[in-house]
Amino acid sequence: MEDQYYVYILTNKNNTVLYAGVTNDLRRRVFEHKEKLVKGFTKNYNVSKLVYYEIAGNAEAAICREKQIKGGSRDKKLDLIIAMNPDWEDLYNEL
Repeated sequence: MEDQYYVYILTNKNNTVLYAGVTNDLRRRVFEHKEKLVKGFTKNYNVSKLVYYEIAGNAEAAICREKQIKGGSRDKKLDLIIAMNPDWEDLYNEL
């Protein structure tokens, strides 16, 4: 059985910044973002609200999907978020 991997999108309090990432432990990774344990973009821009995620069957598929999402327009990212989470709720507590 292969591990699950996740592709996710985080935003800030005002939903103005979008960040896409990949992980094999979504709960842990979002916690790290929320606690500002991850140096770089998400810490600098206070990005910690999980608004979208999807499951991939393996690391290669997850990385490929992450690149696809990152390479897409902001509108395409917004479409993904709105389809899954129209109220832009923080999905972290549902994990």
